[in-house]
Amino acid sequence: MKKTLMLLLAVVLVFGVMLVGCSKGAKEETVTVDENSIEAKVAKGQTLSEADLIALAKQESGDFIAYGNSSRIKNAVSNFVKKYGAQIGLTESNALGTKMNDTEIYTTLFQEAAGSNAKAASMVMIQDGAQLQVYRNNSQILENYVPASIKGKVSDEDLVPLVHQYINKLFIWNNLGNNAPAIKNVWELTEPSMKGRVFFKNPSTEQVNMNFLIMCTSPAWAAKLADAYKSYYGKDVALGSYKNAGYKWVAEFLANCNFSISSDTTICQTMAKADSAGNIGLFVLSKFRDVDSSIKGNLTVGAFEASSVEPFAGFMYPLYVQLAANGPRPYTAMLFINYLMSEEGFTPWGGPTTSIMGAYSSSSDIGASEGDKPITFWKNCLVAEDANYIMANKSSVVDFVNSAIANK
Repeated sequence: MKKTLMLLLAVVLVFGVMLVGCSKGAKEETVTVDENSIEAKVAKGQTLSEADLIALAKQESGDFIAYGNSSRIKNAVSNFVKKYGAQIGLTESNALGTKMNDTEIYTTLFQEAAGSNAKAASMVMIQDGAQLQVYRNNSQILENYVPASIKGKVSDEDLVPLVHQYINKLFIWNNLGNNAPAIKNVWELTEPSMKGRVFFKNPSTEQVNMNFLIMCTSPAWAAKLADAYKSYYGKDVALGSYKNAGYKWVAEFLANCNFSISSDTTICQTMAKADSAGNIGLFVLSKFRDVDSSIKGNLTVGAFEASSVEPFAGFMYPLYVQLAANGPRPYTAMLFINYLMSEEGFTPWGGPTTSIMGAYSSSSDIGASEGDKPITFWKNCLVAEDANYIMANKSSVVDFVNSAIANK
């Protein structure tokens, strides 16, 4: 169906009109399609070569602006300008990558849609698939674009919306002293001895962390948590008032969490210090890049141990790329997404030519960095975000989580 729609739109761009049969036996009518619409441009762009996109990007005016909830969007735009800037009229002064959180990105896109688009964003990188799905279904601020260059390299489920990469947050602990956590089962984190020693960004303000907790209440993960409970304690889990083992684990895990640090970067750096002996964190693996090399050895990644953490060693979530529908440079944005999906374009986040761990391209052409594990490894040991489950259960689980936090 998708290929048929692309073909029809491509034909429209050539002839300007499309004949559509309203119903069986009905007369054909002529429908005029605006070839300048973002939908038509995307349909066209998805069939073009890099050279063709460069030619069209060269004709565009206005600044090229990209928003992303990854700080490395700035480096990616800078690298893009170095490679293509001279060909398409971009310099460091009229091309900019800006870090924003998801809420700021959506708010800004709506504001820009209401005014002149000369300084508006043309592309965004965004996380939280459930929220993205809501905006894609109920607004016209975003448009999905799939480069022809990634055909057969990205799995079908990662195409709409287009996943640029997966990111993992893992159980990582300080291995100094005689009280190192060295956990083998997540129920260990609910023991009284771990109270205040589990560092985790407050899910009330970190939506990705909230999504992880929501996923733990799903039937599949609740069943795995029940099995892990029996494995650790030697008896079946007693649920009491909890709906399932996932709710029980979430409540008891939160009771032991320390929310005093509001940055994954700072959690990682803090965990590596000598005075953090006995503590554990659940944070982004890629933050290892911000730790002084002299103390990185103080950190142990649970998933890398011979016996990984049962039933999960952390969680994994996607980072998506989308066109901003009202941006002034759609073809430039398409060229940029093509670049991001290449090994060269992925280097700000990682890849086989870098030493950066914790980010994994959705393209089968781009492997993990040296010392890291491939994405297939992580899919087998981490809780993965399911946007549909999160959307359907968000309200009730968020209320449960907030109540558990209030009762700490």
